[in-house]
Amino acid sequence: MTTQRLFFALELPAPLQQQLVQWRADNFAAEAGTPVAAANLHLTLAFLGEVNRETQESLQQLAARITQPAFTLDLDDAGHWPRPGVVWLGCRRAPRGLLQLASLLRAQAARHGCAQSAQPFHPHVTLLRHATQRIVLPPRGFHWQMEATRFALCSSLFSRGRTRYKTVARWPLTSA
Repeated sequence: MTTQRLFFALELPAPLQQQLVQWRADNFAAEAGTPVAAANLHLTLAFLGEVNRETQESLQQLAARITQPAFTLDLDDAGHWPRPGVVWLGCRRAPRGLLQLASLLRAQAARHGCAQSAQPFHPHVTLLRHATQRIVLPPRGFHWQMEATRFALCSSLFSRGRTRYKTVARWPLTSA
């Protein structure tokens, strides 16, 4: 039985992806870590892992039933997790809609056998990987607002030494 490595995410609009890539280049040295490709910048809502077709279809049907209001996300925080070597961009105060959506998707995933981290949900966009040295974070005062009007199911494909994310399906968030 074939499987795919899947996750639910908020996709970042292409202009925002490019702004974040430029900000990252302006604020982090080239040797700070491995930059995540612009097209791969996203905010994971629920990681599913290796999923078979039947489970994927069930989760897609459940996702299609979600009636969650759209929300505004303010990316105004950054950090470094030394152990996994990740430099991230996130929000100081996550909007309730984001937390509710992630909680719902993580619960559905767990009910379908997709193990979920025991760690609390920490919404973030990974900017750099393999950032194991001491990282100097830029001073606060930055922020990017994003209207979250939909969420997606994405697959992670590794080929020719590169990871590429592909959107499998998308669902709208409702208007307020």
